[in-house]
Amino acid sequence: MPIKLICVSHTPLLDFASPPAEIEASARATFQKLANQVKAYNPTLIISFGPDHFNGFFYDLMPAFCVGVRAQAAGDWNYGPAPLNVPEGQSLGLIEHCLDHGIDLSYSYRMQADHGFTQPLDLLCEGQLDRYPVIPVFINAAAAPMPRIKRVIELGKVIGEYLKTLNERILIIGSGGLSHDPPTPQIQTAPTEVQEFLIAGRNPTPEAREHRQSKVIAVGQRLAEGDLSAALPLNPEWDKDLLQRFKNADFDYLAQMTNDEIRRDGGRGGQEIRAWIAAFAALSAYGEYNSEIHYYEPIQEWIAGMGMMTAEPK
Repeated sequence: MPIKLICVSHTPLLDFASPPAEIEASARATFQKLANQVKAYNPTLIISFGPDHFNGFFYDLMPAFCVGVRAQAAGDWNYGPAPLNVPEGQSLGLIEHCLDHGIDLSYSYRMQADHGFTQPLDLLCEGQLDRYPVIPVFINAAAAPMPRIKRVIELGKVIGEYLKTLNERILIIGSGGLSHDPPTPQIQTAPTEVQEFLIAGRNPTPEAREHRQSKVIAVGQRLAEGDLSAALPLNPEWDKDLLQRFKNADFDYLAQMTNDEIRRDGGRGGQEIRAWIAAFAALSAYGEYNSEIHYYEPIQEWIAGMGMMTAEPK
């Protein structure tokens, strides 16, 4: 059965900050073009690789990888709360396959999927988070220590081998990065009350969520006004090089990337490239692939190097 990949950046500021009109129009038009592709392709199963931003996963029990057996949108940035359409049998089958092949996954019957999952689903599925069956695969990209890139590649390839056993029309989604440096606190340097949030901050009140999100909006505004002290600057050279690495299936290069290098070149949010890496690694289980870079733009107002790619087996 066929398989298709779409990898996109996400940004919580999509509907909360406005870049120049022509840049925003181009980004949204490309998202719509990809959504039209998804509609025409009509997948019977989506595998979605994504990170979390301390909305569903916390330091009280932080897995490197976690598969949702049942899942719902966490409700951050106005995506949800709403259930995702997770096919339990296939999700459990994926978990069993990974365990049989040396990848010890965590799994959840109550996963809260934040905007790293829900925004691309919303944009690519015309606003319907549950339109297609989807298995969410969380990859820790915010809470140090994080899984090494080599292990992320292994995870993706093992999942790709599982997908080859299914009689489904499969869409792989990877969302994260590219370079961006949102104001995500680090537990080693955060004050006590912030550490407590990072450890056990699930299900915040609407007021607490709004207060937290307002800080991110403020950083985007400062960057848009030229105040580059608000965060590390976006890094278009690093972003464009990564897009080419994905296009060329350069997993040997990617496997050598260290967390420190990613943080230096891509900012705190650059760690989310793990979702793209896992997605492309899963596709690579089908052999060589053709890919296309549909869009790239460093958008300060959205605190993100925004990239979009598709790929299919040759």
